[in-house]
Parts: sequence; structure tokens; C-alpha cells
Amino acid sequence: MNFIDGVKFADMVKMGAHHLHLNADYVDSLNVFPVPDGDTGTNMNLSMTSGAKETAAHVTTHLGKTAQALSKGLLMGARGNSGVILSQLFRGFGKAVEEEATLTSGKFAEALEYGVQTAYKAVMKPVEGTILTVAKDAANKGVEVAKTTEDIILVMEAIVEESKASLKRTPDLLPVLKEVGVVDSGGQGLVYVYEGFLACLKGEELPERVATDSMDEMVNAEHHRGVQGFMNTEDIVYGYCTEFMVKFEDEKSKSHPFEETEFRLDLSKFGDSLLVISDEELAKVHIHTEEPGDALNYAQQYGSLINIKIENMRQQHIDIVGEQHSANPAEVSSHPYAVITVAMGAGVAELLKSIGASTVIEGGQTMNPSTEDIVKAIKDVGAERAIILPNNKNIIMAAKQAAEVSGIEAAVVETKSIPEGLAAILAFNPEAEVAENEKTMSNAASGVKTGQVTHSIRDTSIDGISIRKDDFMGLAGSKIILSNPSLDTVMKSLLDSLIDEDDEIVTLIYGEGVSDEDASEIAKFVESTYDHIEVELYNGKQPLYPYILSVE
Repeated sequence: MNFIDGVKFADMVKMGAHHLHLNADYVDSLNVFPVPDGDTGTNMNLSMTSGAKETAAHVTTHLGKTAQALSKGLLMGARGNSGVILSQLFRGFGKAVEEEATLTSGKFAEALEYGVQTAYKAVMKPVEGTILTVAKDAANKGVEVAKTTEDIILVMEAIVEESKASLKRTPDLLPVLKEVGVVDSGGQGLVYVYEGFLACLKGEELPERVATDSMDEMVNAEHHRGVQGFMNTEDIVYGYCTEFMVKFEDEKSKSHPFEETEFRLDLSKFGDSLLVISDEELAKVHIHTEEPGDALNYAQQYGSLINIKIENMRQQHIDIVGEQHSANPAEVSSHPYAVITVAMGAGVAELLKSIGASTVIEGGQTMNPSTEDIVKAIKDVGAERAIILPNNKNIIMAAKQAAEVSGIEAAVVETKSIPEGLAAILAFNPEAEVAENEKTMSNAASGVKTGQVTHSIRDTSIDGISIRKDDFMGLAGSKIILSNPSLDTVMKSLLDSLIDEDDEIVTLIYGEGVSDEDASEIAKFVESTYDHIEVELYNGKQPLYPYILSVE
């Protein structure tokens, strides 16, 4: 076969998409990193399916026009890192062939190579040992073989063979793959697409499901849970996987003309794993960030925002490794619902109520309310729907049981501290469905860094830290980071460990035994030491914890 036209290329796309679809679960099983776009098979499958649908709807004999339809469909349907990179590979391919009615073997290989160049440019910090490497190696081999033959089938066979070989080499390029014992998931997805292309060219049927050598050698039944355990939730630096599109508007384009390179560079300041692709009508963005709103606000200068998707990657990791399970709320009632929360300290309770808590159950680290206590609080409020905020990891199970037996629609947002509870309440929307509020409030809670100071009740040693009875201990999240007889020393060290240059607000909640003057001195210390930080100070009157602080 010396050339292909648009109709044949559409058939190749259809088979490539189908082959990927059949093996998407296996591609998912190869994921190493605990993020939403870690569902590589799912994201590539949905992206390629969108491209295939658009291609099927606009098939012509003119290959360039058919390739443009694929490019457009992939752009609109691209999900996650892997899906966006896949769309870039075929965006470049489409640009390279847009004037071509048919393709020879040489032109086909060169177009794949141009697609690789386009994809590399779209990624802010390309990493070798990924789908990019597999695409590059395969395209290079295709170009090399096309110099010796005009048969597109022979060229495609070489591309598939090299893509598989490159895939097997990915653990040598990316240490985490070797550590976990897998090949790159995105690269595996691309191999499936190319295998579909080849089968179509040869007129062969593909098996319903493929067990590859790498699958036999490197994956076991417990793999998916196991690989997620190689990373701790707290190791995730940028917690929100954020995707959106900007639909360009003429009025905004006059004051903010869009230039992709500048746009990408500006967005890179907000996080990592950044991908930007665009055409004349819109730009699609994928970024991992701690402040999704900042990225959205910046992008909105260029047009209207559509298809916004924000997911909490830390929550995703917790779910994957089995530390918690999502609530399963019932059908949504049309009646208002309450926010039930738990706290110790009259000042903390007053603060929670002032921002929207319907009732505050007295309880905390040393006095955990029972399931019955929480159910009673729900019934006393009289609402037909409820969101429960335990604000302590030891209360979560009781809260879940209360939600199940309360007799109304109720969900638990698994807050583990007062700062997380405050952030969650601020995100509560009384007009939203329970499931939506649960997700939004969980996202808000996970974006807050919690610090606490308490005292030790005995001599001990934890994580290499020597602790003496009655010392003050500083906790960042649930981890003790220091112990010292001086409350001031502990507070200042704790603040320094939590605050970074991207933070803006520190909320200090001081408890029993701390005077107004002492608390004010700590607030002044924060303002003078960290000139980019705004301080909010509250008298929580809580026992046991001289200070509770949030950083965001």
C-alpha cells in the first residue's frame, strides 16, 4: 500500500480508538501517580473516542480535511495530561497534512514526527520516559524506514515495533516506573492506538482484549492499590487538577491578544503539569495548582470560560489507598439542609456559627461525640438534608454512621481539623445538591494547611523527635515536627514550616491559657516576618490546644 486517503485514515482512527477502548482498564492499572489524570486509560479513551466521533462525522476522501476533524475532536474531548498530549500529537499531524489529499509513507511518518514536535512544545517541562518518548522514538523509526520503502504498512509495522520497544525502555528513563515495576501508562495507550492503525491497514481483526508482555511481566492483581502507596498524600505539592477552556471573545482579544507561548509561560507560575493547546476559537488548559481561581482569573482575560473541571488530587489519593470511602447520599430533597459540625471552645463554636454552621456539637480530641449525639443534633435542627463536619479524624466513623441512620439525606465531609471545617463551611452552597456540596466542601477543606500546638503528657520519642512531659508540641497536619518547653519557640517554628511564598492568609485561633496580649504578639510576628501574609486572630477559648492555625 503506497498511499492512504481520508476515508482510509478515518477507518484507522476508528480501529485505533476501539483498540484503546478495549484496553483502557489495563492502561489505568499502570498508573503511578495518585491524581485524577492518573486515570490515563480512561482519559485517553474518552479523548480518542471524541476524536473518532468527530472524524466519523466529517469523513472525506481528502486526508487533510479528515485529519483536521480528528484534531478538532481531540481538542474538544481531551482530558488529563495523557489526553491533552494525545490531542497535541494529532494536532501537529493534522497541521502537517492539511493540504494533502493523500499521504505516502514518507509524508505519513513526517507528519507523525511533526506531531511529536508539537506535543513537546505544548508541555512546559517535558519528561522523558513518558508517552512523549514513545511517540518520538516511534516517529523517528517511521521516518527512517520510510526512506527505504514506499509501503505504508511496512512503515506502520516499524512504528508499532519501535513504540513497543520504547515503551519497555521507559522504566530506564523514569526511575519511579522502575521503582514501582511498570511501564508508562500513556505510552502504553499510544501503543494501542498505533496497533489499531496497523490492524486496519493490514485488514486484520484485533482480539477483544490484549495481554501484552509488559502486562504479564509487570502487573499483578493488587498493582493499582500498590503503586499509589509509593506516594504519601502530603507529598502532593499542587493539590487541584484543573482543566478548562477559554472561548476567545473579540472584545477581550483587543485588550489581551492571545499568544500561546506567552499564555503558557504566564500560567506556569500557578503550578505544574501545565499543558496548553489552542486553535483560532479556543484554548484548552490543564494544570495542577493550589489556587485554581488564580489560573481561571488570569485566563478569563482572553474570553469566556467553559468546560471547567477541578478535582482534588489529595482526596483522590486517599480514596485510592483506602483511607476513606466516599459517601453515597440519597436523592436530593427540595428542602433546605443544615451544616452540623463538632468543636471544643466557646469562641470556636461562635466562629463556626458566624460563617454558617447550623449547630455545633461540643467535642474534640478528648471528648468524641457518639453516633447518637450527632443524630440527635441533626434531628434537633429539623432539616431534611445535612452536611456533617467532624473536624477530627476520630469522629469521622461516628459521623458516617450517623449519616446512615439519621433518616434524612446526609453526607460527611471528612474534615480532620477546625481550619478544614472553617474552609468547608465557607464553600457550602445551600442551593447545591448534597453530592455537589460534599465534593466542593471537601475540595475547600483539603486546600488548607493546619497547624496545632498542644502539650505532651509523657516523655517519648516520635519520628526521631525527643519529647519531654509538659513540652509544647507543634503539629503540621497530623505530624509532630518539633517539641520545646517554650510556646513561642514552637509557634514560630511551626509557622515557618507551614508558610510559603504562595500563601496569603494565616488564621490564628488561640485557646485557654493564652492572653490577648500574647496572641497579638504572635500575630505581629507573622506580619513582620512574612510581609505577604494577612493575619486573622480569634479567641477560640479551646482547651488543650493553645493555638490552632490555618494557612492558605
